[in-house]
Amino acid sequence: MLNATIMIKKNFLINSFIIFIIFLIDRISKIYVIYLDNKFNSAEIFSSKFLNVYLIWNKGIAFGLFSADNNNFYNFLTIFIFIIILIIVYMIFKSERVKRYALIMILGGALGNLFDRIYYKAVPDFLDFHIGEFHWFIFNFADVFITSGVFFMILIEFIGNNKKREIWKTLKFY
Repeated sequence: MLNATIMIKKNFLINSFIIFIIFLIDRISKIYVIYLDNKFNSAEIFSSKFLNVYLIWNKGIAFGLFSADNNNFYNFLTIFIFIIILIIVYMIFKSERVKRYALIMILGGALGNLFDRIYYKAVPDFLDFHIGEFHWFIFNFADVFITSGVFFMILIEFIGNNKKREIWKTLKFY
């Protein structure tokens, strides 16, 4: 019993550390880009053949969806995001192994963006990948962690469903 308690505390500390590191990476990158944006008077900070770095303020959710100047709608979105974060925390406690780490990635990124929504009243996005004139949505490192976590969750579900199908195929009676 004592060994299980120690293991739970150890896992909690490791998981919390990973969430903190993701949050820290996101915060440092945003603070630096905001600093450079102020220094260069809102000019493009970096430009290359496939990547531009310049600051935009996103009042919507992922990739600027649902952006609006309506404060009530913005506050509703922020509360909704907070509720989703609580659900993710619950799911982390109920999951294990790889699924837990995918959820931890999502949580770390979501906390970074929630912090910005509360502190700045918008989320600073600055990474602009493009090929020629085709530009992907502008995003930040929190979005990278959220998207990666969601990708791994989908992958885990596909792998899990394939294993279930294989088990059912072997259980067929002829």
